[in-house]
Amino acid sequence: MRLPSVFAQAVLTGALLIVGKPTPDGSIDGSIQTRNKAVAMRVFNEIFNQGRFQVADEIYAPNFQNHGLHRSVDLKTDQDAVHAEKKAFPDLRMSVQDMVAEGDKVAVLWTFQGTHTGSGYEGLPPTGTRMEVRGITIWRIVDGRIVEEWSSFSETGAYMRMLAHLKWWLVLAGLLALAIVIAIERLACWIVRKTFAHRCGHPSQPSILPE
Repeated sequence: MRLPSVFAQAVLTGALLIVGKPTPDGSIDGSIQTRNKAVAMRVFNEIFNQGRFQVADEIYAPNFQNHGLHRSVDLKTDQDAVHAEKKAFPDLRMSVQDMVAEGDKVAVLWTFQGTHTGSGYEGLPPTGTRMEVRGITIWRIVDGRIVEEWSSFSETGAYMRMLAHLKWWLVLAGLLALAIVIAIERLACWIVRKTFAHRCGHPSQPSILPE
């Protein structure tokens, strides 16, 4: 009766070698983390790079929260921001430099690349600025869907670079238009004063001599 037992152990050993070794919580090492990494990659490949915004409901949980430095936003607000970025940077490309998974979290080092040729980013007109920003995102993934996010990148630096690339002739044109408006207003006021002064005449000066 020993042969079946030896055979069973051999089959089990082979399965573990193929799939992975058990972790302390009883799951197979790497299987959950591998699935979570695949979910994370869908965000970059399908949503950002391909613009398939409709898959967000498959990737994110309904109660998703993106935790910013000072406030947290829900899924709609988060995806509205993604839509605005894709509109402002039609050639947007997100690439992953590194990805680490542990437990129910996935950390990603990514690079954002794109050209600001569209409107919709912080109210700026298209500047033609070629942007390249590096950032880090941490996601918590439960049952194959993202429930929480923490991201860090230099948004202020990106914004300032776009401001620096605004066409100077637009700025000068704006200043010139402002100067013309001010000049017209002053000319109109001068004409009005002259007109009323001409119609009313010059009032006589009060006498300062004693009677």
